[in-house]
Amino acid sequence: MNPNHSERGRLFVIAAPSGAGKTTLVHKLMESNNNLRFSISYTTRAPRSTEVHEKDYFFVSESAFQAMVDAGDFLEHAGVFDYHYGTSRTQVEGMLNEGYSVILEIDWQGAQQVRDHMPDCRSIFILPPSLEELRRRLTDRGTDSDEAIQRRFQDAVSDMSHWSEFDYVVINDDLKKALAELQAIVCGEGEASLTTESAVKTRIEAILDTD
Repeated sequence: MNPNHSERGRLFVIAAPSGAGKTTLVHKLMESNNNLRFSISYTTRAPRSTEVHEKDYFFVSESAFQAMVDAGDFLEHAGVFDYHYGTSRTQVEGMLNEGYSVILEIDWQGAQQVRDHMPDCRSIFILPPSLEELRRRLTDRGTDSDEAIQRRFQDAVSDMSHWSEFDYVVINDDLKKALAELQAIVCGEGEASLTTESAVKTRIEAILDTD
C-alpha cells in the first residue's frame, strides 16, 4: 500500500490527436507527482531497439494477446495497423488498490472502452491551440512524407471531434500552462478545464472552425 494514502487511487485517462504534445505532457506530469503510476500496455508488435520488455511495453505473441482478450483481461484493446495493443485490468486495479492514481495514455476509442468498464475514471483530452499549429507540429517532425503528414493531419482533425466525450480539455498552447492545468485536474481542482465550461467550449469551437 502507498504509505501516503490508505484509500483507493483514481484512474485518469488521457487522449489526444497526433501533434497535440500528449506524451511530453504526460512525462512531465509523472515527474511532478510521485503518487502517479503509468500503465504499461501490452502489444503484439516486436520491440524497437531502444525499448525494454516490461518497461516500455509487455511484448507478447498474437496467441497470448488473444487469450487475454478471451479471458476479459483488458480494460481496453484495439488493433492499430497490423498489431494489437491493450491495457491490463489486473495491472491497473492493483495500482489503484495500493492507493496510487494511474495514468492511461490511449486514444479516444480506448477511452470509450475504459469508461464502460470503469465509469468513475476521469478522462482528459489534450488539444493543440489551432489547426495551423497542429499542421506545423506534424510537419516539423521531419519524419514523414507530405502525403503522410496530410493523412495524419486529417486523422487528427477527426479525432478532435470527440473532445466533448471527455470530462476535461487541456489546450496545449504553452507547455508550462498546460502542465499546470493537468496537475490541477489530478489534484481535484480542475474545474476551469471541464468540457461543460462555456469558456472551454468557446475556445474549442474557435480551434475547430475551418471556415
